[in-house]
Amino acid sequence: MRKPEPPAPAKRPRRFLKGLLTGVLLVPVLALVYLRMGWAPAAATAPALPFEKQIASMALRAHIRKEATAAPDIPLTTGNLLEGAKVYREYCAVCHGIAREPKSPTARGMYPPPPPLFEGKGVTDDPLGETYWKVANGIRLSGMPGFKASLTDTQMWQVSQLLANAGKLSPAVKAALNLSAAN
Repeated sequence: MRKPEPPAPAKRPRRFLKGLLTGVLLVPVLALVYLRMGWAPAAATAPALPFEKQIASMALRAHIRKEATAAPDIPLTTGNLLEGAKVYREYCAVCHGIAREPKSPTARGMYPPPPPLFEGKGVTDDPLGETYWKVANGIRLSGMPGFKASLTDTQMWQVSQLLANAGKLSPAVKAALNLSAAN
């Protein structure tokens, strides 16, 4: 029995191109079928897709790096932190909570779950401009709304400064948030 001869050198690139073209066309078609058939999880209670968190985080970090404002328009004062506490209580606490309060019904039903901003690091280690960008623009597909149309620039900087300094708040600011002085 004779061994089959390998394809002629001129046919190898064609085979490769056919395979590449098939793969390039097949992947989007299969993805479309996956989505159109309703197989992709869409419920907030469904588990995450493989690599969903990594892909979303990578895109978010890159976009913020490109657009985030570096410096606040307002000085860091107790008055601004107190105003930031008012904004936080009214707009943010329903999802992110305050210290050790139990999660609200709204927060319990969200996916991804909103991070508690006054426990652990929260966003205190994020650059101030990054926090401001998240407050102003929100985060797509996370439940985090953008507040550009609801808050003034000053209010967004005030709440951003509050969060950036969450680990070192004065007793007056903690009282405005209803946090114990021990926090």
